Amino acid sequence: MLNVAVFASGTGSNAENLFNYFEGDNRIKFKIVVTNNADAKVVAMAEKHKKNVQIISKQSLQNYSNQLIEFLKVEKIDFIILAGFLLKIPEPFIKAFPNKIINLHPSLLPKYGGKGMYGDNVHNAVLNNDEKESGITIHFVNEEYDKGKVLLQAKCAIDENETIESLTKKIRQLEFKHLPEVVEMFLQD
Repeated sequence: MLNVAVFASGTGSNAENLFNYFEGDNRIKFKIVVTNNADAKVVAMAEKHKKNVQIISKQSLQNYSNQLIEFLKVEKIDFIILAGFLLKIPEPFIKAFPNKIINLHPSLLPKYGGKGMYGDNVHNAVLNNDEKESGITIHFVNEEYDKGKVLLQAKCAIDENETIESLTKKIRQLEFKHLPEVVEMFLQD
């Protein structure tokens, strides 16, 4: 069985999609939801799904990485999914979980990646640059923002009258479809 921790900072819609998709699947267990935002909707969503929630600050992620890693090891976490987690993962995590941390990014990397590039910031940049397409990238996490090995990219066309709201909806549909597919790849291994 693959024991998974999901790190999220916002609504947790991708985490909830994963919980629902894999419900009753005995190959995987979502044990912990980690968030840096005690007020995030992901907290109530995780509690609704009876998941253990850990709230961490940016400082504790940076300064107490080893304790958090130790906690995840005690919980027998094999794999970490970043689904809208807005903090940079410290190097000790990457060393402790090599090729075991994946991130979901709302653009076609390498375009529109890096510090501060998340959510509406990404969609705004895509639209302001008159791109003809956007999409998602699911990739391994390494020491640099959004630079890890790409596992999957999925595209969508950008319409002439595209708005941030309509593009967000298209991207969300791609995320809901493809993130479970990538997790499924790891269950096959």
